[in-house]
Amino acid sequence: MTLQAFHGAGVGCEEVGFTGEEEGAAAGFGVGDRQLELTNDADGATVLAGKEIGLLTFLPVQVNGADAKQEREGSDDDIEHLVERTKARRPGAHSLIMARMADGVHDFSFLPATLRAAAMGENSIALSLLAVDDDPLSLDLVRDALGSMGLRILTALNGAEARSELAASRPQIVLLDLMLPDVGGLELLEEIMQTAPGTDVILLTGHYTPESAVEAIRKGACDYLTKPVKIGALRARVKELVDDGRRRMNAGRLEAELLHANRFQGMVGRSPLMLELFALIRRVASHFRVALVRGATGTGKELAAQALHALSPVAAGPFVIANCSAITGTLFESEMFGHLKGSFTGAAADKKGLFEAAHGGTLFLDELGDLPFEMQSKLLRAIQQQEIKPVGAAATKKINVRVVAATNRPLEEMMRAGTFREDLYYRLSMVEIHVPGLAERMEDFPFLVRHFVTQFAEEYGKNLTGVTPRAQAMLSRHTWPGNVRELENVIGSACMMADGELVDVRDMPPSFQRGAVPVLATAPANNAAPLELLSLEILSQRHARAVVAHFGGNKSKAAEVLGVTRSTLYRLLGEG
Repeated sequence: MTLQAFHGAGVGCEEVGFTGEEEGAAAGFGVGDRQLELTNDADGATVLAGKEIGLLTFLPVQVNGADAKQEREGSDDDIEHLVERTKARRPGAHSLIMARMADGVHDFSFLPATLRAAAMGENSIALSLLAVDDDPLSLDLVRDALGSMGLRILTALNGAEARSELAASRPQIVLLDLMLPDVGGLELLEEIMQTAPGTDVILLTGHYTPESAVEAIRKGACDYLTKPVKIGALRARVKELVDDGRRRMNAGRLEAELLHANRFQGMVGRSPLMLELFALIRRVASHFRVALVRGATGTGKELAAQALHALSPVAAGPFVIANCSAITGTLFESEMFGHLKGSFTGAAADKKGLFEAAHGGTLFLDELGDLPFEMQSKLLRAIQQQEIKPVGAAATKKINVRVVAATNRPLEEMMRAGTFREDLYYRLSMVEIHVPGLAERMEDFPFLVRHFVTQFAEEYGKNLTGVTPRAQAMLSRHTWPGNVRELENVIGSACMMADGELVDVRDMPPSFQRGAVPVLATAPANNAAPLELLSLEILSQRHARAVVAHFGGNKSKAAEVLGVTRSTLYRLLGEG
């Protein structure tokens, strides 16, 4: 039998030949500075033992499938039952039993959570499944049917036991009987969706009705199966959820790594437009004296200005913000250039203007398009001459200021209309930077969502790890007229309301929930034909078909918008 021990993240792989078959046969070897021992026990199972095995420095041993099958007689199921019995006799974090069959089945569910998370590869991510049924035989059936899928199987005979297991183990998948002795299945489903909205729940019932199926899906169940459950169908459905769960966990970790890699001076993006923006800022930051940043409201123009400042030679100097839309014409000179005591009524003391405050750094002129026309010539002179004259002063002051202006206004149209000076525009647009809207960079959307969830989780002191699939679907189908700022506000509000690890639809602001759901039909007018009364099954089918048609037959997109899996969508369409 050939075993491989991995030190660290697969570095320093050491193969160990181990052919002993009798009880007590052993082979010792070292991994890093740790001495480990492989032995055979009375049942013939291979056991890896070692004290204080490092959770982050030692990854699970893999038994070569071909060698394992040559050495041992019996089916894969026999080997799996043997491993299960041995695990029961040898509990604890420091006795590790590994089995890997030729078909790739392996079970790491008994390992500590930290070690499970460190296991290599998608299939090594251990998920847990809770089966809730008042019939012990049904629970035995679930164990037998799903025991070889690499899942940690938990069981509960009633609602009270289920609530206890849900709180203690936080399973990723729940098989839930609709009829329990102490609580209704739909009621328990609602509780699960309230406390752990990311959980995949399959409802099981011996009394199928279209109404109960639609109600279950509406309340958050991912599927609805009728008893007696066909083993093949159950395994296939659970395998879909397991594969999807592992992909989500892997994607979450990869997303976190990519988020770190795709941050640039406070901005987040990996789309071509954002990478082009980052490259332009890098190129001009060392050399610019003036720059014009353009883009719609909420796109992040101020962040682009801050990036220019941070990468410039004056990064150690001040970054001063002037909101041009908030400065009235009568106070413009005082705000921008300062004033002397007694220069006008109310001037009780000398005051530095924003230009002087930004000396040796950068002045950011936000909402430049809102600046009154008569003030624009004075602003142009200060930028060109790098000098200011405070109100009431007899002489000018020299300054050294870089200027970044930003606007969402159509300056070309304003110049044609005579409301914006051409010379000021051409002076500022020596370097012109466009910040794209969110609709132009939807490739960045998942990273922005994770970025804001991480940001607000830290701000609110919560253990938030992401959003549920149905919340992601709701966010994805919104048009985001307010761009990144609107997304930030929605995620910030949702994170404040969330009380679990995942942000769910119910956590979204009510106004957003109302606006995010497209209206596909309206009630009839007073003189129109009366509303057709339909069963929920037919209504759900029509709605599903309407959504599929809306997306040109793209069922993947339709399933995402409906918040269901593809297999559930097929059933709603009457095709499954």
